[in-house]
Amino acid sequence: MTKRVALVTGGTGGLGEAICRALHDSGFRVVAGYNSGGNHEKAKAWQEQQRKDGYEIEVAYGDVTNAESCAQCIKTVEELTGGTVDVLVNNAGITRDGMFKKMSWEQWDEVLSANLDSMFHMTRLVINPMLEKGFGRVINISSVNAQKGQFGQCNYSAAKAGIHGFTKALAQEVASKGVTVNTVSPGYIMTPMVAKIAEEIQQKICATIPVGRFGTPEEIGRTIAFLADENSGYITGSDLSINGGLHMS
Repeated sequence: MTKRVALVTGGTGGLGEAICRALHDSGFRVVAGYNSGGNHEKAKAWQEQQRKDGYEIEVAYGDVTNAESCAQCIKTVEELTGGTVDVLVNNAGITRDGMFKKMSWEQWDEVLSANLDSMFHMTRLVINPMLEKGFGRVINISSVNAQKGQFGQCNYSAAKAGIHGFTKALAQEVASKGVTVNTVSPGYIMTPMVAKIAEEIQQKICATIPVGRFGTPEEIGRTIAFLADENSGYITGSDLSINGGLHMS
């Protein structure tokens, strides 16, 4: 049986890597989308490390803020896998934090473009083939800060909140064709970037989380794999909160 194809944008980052591995373990043919400032050697080195660890994951360059670059990324995925995308995980994103009274247009625009416009660019390219096949999974990565807001993140919170509005609207349009659209909203996850935060700051953050710890990238990866599964077709338009009880809605 031909493996289904999964594309994870921002796939070579800490969270993206865990998602790629979880999908690989679930039997998908996985492609990690990357930008990395155009550092292709970095992406190839990441891919080689995955192979050493037993994961055959392809890589495809794409700037998710640019429609033409996204189209080229999808073309690369199809060339690498010989098929169209069955599962799209919109994981790529950035932060440009700052108090709103001092926030520049560039800080606002860059975050909205990378976190929200990117979903339009990527999803628009894969949704029609999904509808034609009668199967598809679109999984959008939001954030607990979309649900509760966060000081210094008006741009990020707005973009991530918009993600779930997109999810709910698109889910209604494609539900009858075997395509589901869902959101996953992580809280504080112990990625390499978070691990660099000073220990005393980490402790203060953990004190606000009812389960008393950060989440792991693997916990997010397993959730993505669950939503991508063929047997998860009755879940659509949902937002799965994975935040250790930091925010309960």
